Amino acid sequence: MISIKIGHSLDPSLLKIYRFLCKRDINPNIITLLGVAFGFIAAILIAPGYLLWGGIAIIIAGFFDLLDGALARSSGHVSRFGGFFDSVLDRYTDLVILFGIFIYFIRSGSMLYSIITFIASIGTAIIPYAKARAEAVSFSCNAGIMERPERIIIILIGLFFNLLPYAVIILAVFTHLTVIQRILSVRSQSKVEK
Repeated sequence: MISIKIGHSLDPSLLKIYRFLCKRDINPNIITLLGVAFGFIAAILIAPGYLLWGGIAIIIAGFFDLLDGALARSSGHVSRFGGFFDSVLDRYTDLVILFGIFIYFIRSGSMLYSIITFIASIGTAIIPYAKARAEAVSFSCNAGIMERPERIIIILIGLFFNLLPYAVIILAVFTHLTVIQRILSVRSQSKVEK
């Protein structure tokens, strides 16, 4: 939902920040790798309970995730491989952050919330898989209320405001609801096709 509304409107602002920080062009795939690295740093910080710092690392990872596409578009380096590479590494980032949260709950002695986090991880992994499978058989599949930006925002709220148990409950419910929405969307398209 947020992705559709914002689109690439942040590109000019992201590029201004990038030009201020870095005077030469870097390959967008390197920027993608930096984003993933900060995702792993976030997980490493969250697991022992450094939630605020983990949230800051997620924001930095998100900046790089937005910047790689903006830089590719502005420099004419958009490629199918770049889009594929970014998408695959986004999955690693998403799941490693949830793994950090899973470990945090285990270390806190909360088996219930660690299980809920695992359930949220499954939903998080299936959302893009459902889209990829739908597009592989020529259906569009953008339905759903819990896409990546929404998931990241919910995690950040949980980390910054000490609401992580509520955040993982929301993710566990709404990621799977999003998968159901995508299944129903593809099913309705398949009926029209007949």
